Amino acid sequence: MSRRNNTPKLVLSKHTPPYQRQEARWGWLLVLPCLAGLMLFTYIPTLMSFGLSFSYWNLLGSPHWVGVANYERLLRDPNFWAVLKTTAVFVLSVTGLEIVLGLLLAALLNRIRYGKLGLRAVYFLPFVTPMISVALVWGWLYDPQAGLLNVLLKTLGVLHQPVAWLYDTKTALASVVALEVWKTIGYNMVLFLAGMQAIPPQLYEAAELDGSSAWQTFWRVTLPLLTPTLFFVLMITLIHAIQSFDAVYLLTQGGPEQSTAVLVYWLYKNAFQFYRVGEASALAYLLFVMVLLLTLLQWRLRKRWVLYESDAPG
Repeated sequence: MSRRNNTPKLVLSKHTPPYQRQEARWGWLLVLPCLAGLMLFTYIPTLMSFGLSFSYWNLLGSPHWVGVANYERLLRDPNFWAVLKTTAVFVLSVTGLEIVLGLLLAALLNRIRYGKLGLRAVYFLPFVTPMISVALVWGWLYDPQAGLLNVLLKTLGVLHQPVAWLYDTKTALASVVALEVWKTIGYNMVLFLAGMQAIPPQLYEAAELDGSSAWQTFWRVTLPLLTPTLFFVLMITLIHAIQSFDAVYLLTQGGPEQSTAVLVYWLYKNAFQFYRVGEASALAYLLFVMVLLLTLLQWRLRKRWVLYESDAPG
């Protein structure tokens, strides 16, 4: 005897019972504000910006159709390629450091018996702290004259002259990378720690009985079973690093000499400082294509190194 399905159907037909029609109407009514918000603030602006990428507009008057001229101008602009190179260095540095340090912190916390919850909260706190507050504190730390970092390094004898961390082309990008890693590393650490705690303890007991060292256990047991989490963390960290904007805007505004100008900040500068909205829109879609290609590449390569439960022996 089949049980009657009480799940409301949003797609109605002439054979739909009256009670399901009423439930479907209420369902559409409740979903309508969310759909309206998505249309108003996401889908319509996305379509409009795509049209603007083929137009010239300086925020005054009406846009003028120019075809692919914005894309051609961007690809011929040496500033674009310089910013792209800076973005690549920034993204690789942030992603590598956040993955390695987050994994290291998670492994250390996983071995601690007492105080694990408090330490996890301390490391995660910077991630939920507003960037404006973080930038103000780090801007003071990096101050060439009274900054705590220079004072500390001079006290330890590492420095003899103060370093202008945010005003020197040799140190500005590394300074922004340090802030970005410090702020986000706690999120990756929590994800890695959750993945480690999901590994069956029997595997560690078997490795200990076999005489494996701590490093061998981590390399042959923990890391292979952590690859699904590692794959997820790698993807979101890479995308987040490519989209970084607020740290650069608050600390350096792309300087000195555009040594810290990343793609999203360059997009903002083209739109709201140079008033080249068409080029900024074209840059946004070039950035979208880059993120899409990187994501597809990672997704295609995942089968070569990600070990899922179905692939595990046993």
